Amino acid sequence: MAVASKKIPAPDLVSVQTALLSVSDKSGIVEFAKALHEMGVRLLSTGGTHKVLAQAGLPVKDVSEITGFPEIMDGRVKTLHPLLHGGLLAIRDDEEHVTAMKAHGIEAIDLVVINLYPFEEVRAAGGDYPTTVENIDIGGPAMIRASAKNHAYVTVVTDAADYQEVIAALSESKGKTPYALRQRLAAKAYARTAAYDAAISNWFAEALSLDMPQHRVIGGVLKEKMRYGENPHQSAGFYVNGDQRPGVATATLLQGKQLSYNNINDTDAAFELVAEFPPEQGPACAIIKHANPCGVATGSSLVEAYKRALACDSVSAFGGIIALNQVLDADTATEIVKLFTEVIIAPSVTEEAKAIIAAKPNLRLLTTGALPDPRAPGIVAKTVSGGLLVQSRDNLVVEDLDLKIVTKRAPTPTELEDMKFAFKIAKHVKSNAVIYAKNGQTAGIGAGQMSRVDSARIAAMKAEDAAKALGLAEPLTKGSAVASEAFYPFADGLLAAIAAGATAVIQPGGSMRDEEVIAAANEHDVAMVFTGVRHFRH
Repeated sequence: MAVASKKIPAPDLVSVQTALLSVSDKSGIVEFAKALHEMGVRLLSTGGTHKVLAQAGLPVKDVSEITGFPEIMDGRVKTLHPLLHGGLLAIRDDEEHVTAMKAHGIEAIDLVVINLYPFEEVRAAGGDYPTTVENIDIGGPAMIRASAKNHAYVTVVTDAADYQEVIAALSESKGKTPYALRQRLAAKAYARTAAYDAAISNWFAEALSLDMPQHRVIGGVLKEKMRYGENPHQSAGFYVNGDQRPGVATATLLQGKQLSYNNINDTDAAFELVAEFPPEQGPACAIIKHANPCGVATGSSLVEAYKRALACDSVSAFGGIIALNQVLDADTATEIVKLFTEVIIAPSVTEEAKAIIAAKPNLRLLTTGALPDPRAPGIVAKTVSGGLLVQSRDNLVVEDLDLKIVTKRAPTPTELEDMKFAFKIAKHVKSNAVIYAKNGQTAGIGAGQMSRVDSARIAAMKAEDAAKALGLAEPLTKGSAVASEAFYPFADGLLAAIAAGATAVIQPGGSMRDEEVIAAANEHDVAMVFTGVRHFRH
């Protein structure tokens, strides 16, 4: 049954006479407390915060002096007490509450400053199970939620970034805070505890291998508010969840203006794709446009890998995202700046390359320190009307698959390598996807078509356009390997690829008409392997 409200109107300005400060992150807390003290605010505190404030010469009272109960159990129990929570939750204009406060010796607390145990940081750093559990804050969230509920009278601060605004409000209103500020800080407080609990519940799901827990909450912290979303009429923000996976969320922006919503989406797609190619196995480059690759290649050097990737579709690459799996060097940077590019992302960059990129001040340059592990577990989520679709990350890699030769002719070693190369890329192309590859270079990419036949034809057409642009006698699809991220439901898609010049095919298999497709491959002396795994991407 819902609890009825007494409908006591909230006052606008509320005087701050007593403040409770209990923070894990001590940044700026001494300066904030000094400002409060200078305004005549009485200071209460706990444990480590009390020690820091006392050492700074501030007159601060330990909460144990209020409760008459010492901090015990390694600090696990210190603020869970009626004398504190009564001071936070009491409605000052309710006669019954005021009477209870007097009867039990409860003093009002008007300002609460709390940030929580660093659970997210400990989790991200790979803390062991007991350490991670020990960094779950209990008293902090309880006080935050109590204060936020009673925001009609209590100002709750959970972020050091808000210290200056609170001090400014107190100065402007002669020691009082306005209701609008208290409302906004309360909303922020509940969002903070929600994200904190989400991190804890998701950690438990991972630690206990709970595939799909009964309740799934996904939280994040606003990293930056964006100018707009996919389109100018859509608002957008970039939230981070504490996952330290190398990528756009953890990258350092070395130069260039703020990334847009579409930039972030495309940069993530580009970096996850290039991470399929371990740097110790040689240079690789992926060029992305609208979340799909328009060229991917390996090479004997990074600049060669870039040039080969660009050759696949230099028209679409204009204004694209470039992802590299090795250190960005001067030779590669010199080539990249010849083309208008939105973003470059790489593990690191040389000083010479930085100087070259600096000549294009609007070009965003991101470094990550490392590549993400394509085999690492994780989750991906997508909103739908009224719900949330959550699945595990597609972390299968072609090197780990059991490839089955299903045709009379086995692929040559070169064809097999190109098959694997193409299938790696198919994993990152919107379905339906068809990718032609030859000698570690994409020859043509067909993405996002309703018909697999159309994808095969579009990829072949792109290869023909590239050949003309490069002055080649024939497109690279001649003698190529072709990958399909899902099975061929009919032989027509395979025949379109063969018509384009493919001599080897890699696909999941599993169609009711597999025998028909195999027969068509045999008839044209084409080698084909089944992976047993599909890579739908929507």
